[in-house]
Amino acid sequence: MVGDGANGEPAGGSAAALGRQSFDALSLEALAERIRARNRAALARAITLIESTKPAHRTRAQALLQILLPEAGPNTGKAHRIGITGVPGVGKSTTIDQLGMNLIDAGHRVAVLAVDPTSRRTGGSILGDKTRMQRLSSSENAFIRPSPTSGTLGGVARRTRETMLVVEAAGYDVVIVETVGVGQSETAVAEMVDFFLVLLLAGGGDDLQGIKKGIIEIADMIVINKADGDNVARASRSAAEYQGALNLLTPVSPSWSPPVLTMSAQENKGLDVLWQKIEEHRRIMTGTGAFLARRQTQAVTWMHDMLADRLMDEVRSRAHIVERMGQLEAEVRLGRLTPAMAVESVMTLLSEDRAGKSSET
Repeated sequence: MVGDGANGEPAGGSAAALGRQSFDALSLEALAERIRARNRAALARAITLIESTKPAHRTRAQALLQILLPEAGPNTGKAHRIGITGVPGVGKSTTIDQLGMNLIDAGHRVAVLAVDPTSRRTGGSILGDKTRMQRLSSSENAFIRPSPTSGTLGGVARRTRETMLVVEAAGYDVVIVETVGVGQSETAVAEMVDFFLVLLLAGGGDDLQGIKKGIIEIADMIVINKADGDNVARASRSAAEYQGALNLLTPVSPSWSPPVLTMSAQENKGLDVLWQKIEEHRRIMTGTGAFLARRQTQAVTWMHDMLADRLMDEVRSRAHIVERMGQLEAEVRLGRLTPAMAVESVMTLLSEDRAGKSSET
């Protein structure tokens, strides 16, 4: 079910009753309880709160996440967090749709967070989640939510991380984060999941089909999709080539050597082995302590990213510093000033501004 709270309303209050309450009128404790009770409308409301750019909403969103942390923190979250990337046309949507339905049939609840890099030039979105994952979007045990970036990857990374915590608190035990496979979004997704899956097509070549070497290096598994019909033998050859390439790279963890599989999402062949490998990875990483260490490192990285965002927000909120930044950027562009000196100038202005406001109070 797409995350709009329109259908599949479980216990915990009706969507209509929740809709009549504003963000400010509904207490955070009450909202958290409805999320824990798997109330779809409450879940959608919480994610909308997280996505809001209003300062008051952002403050409430952080307080809500703190309440929900015992259910979904790095030390307590029990859901499988899986990132999936691949070049356009590789079959990500078909894979997620079929894998999600397989998992639901096995008793899981699946949330899909689709990273949607809105065009900087047109503002248009390239995702159409309701049509791309038709079976999954109509299931009572699935929740699909796009995360438009509005051209800012840092923003979508923050929102996706926070949304992940909320859907886990709502009882979704498999969270799939999809990226379109362009730009820097793959690295951002890899830094927030337990398992990073790269989908490829048969016929690798030296250019790795446009997938950068760095993406291959952070993959926990590579899967050659569309291994069906006349393409089976070709897919097997490609899998062997990629496995050979991986053997030359240092794996993400010394406890796990990334495998290369073939599958056909269209024909639902090989997805059972894919899931077995994901579970095997979790068992091994949990046994060595690497699983918890990875999540804890991700939480600290998240903190650092948010600190950088807050500092930039503070800089942008001061008109005279923004004006000076424009002048500094021009100097850097012309080679008259080093970037480090420009940053130092901005930090000096920010410190002076803070000191001035402190003395006024």
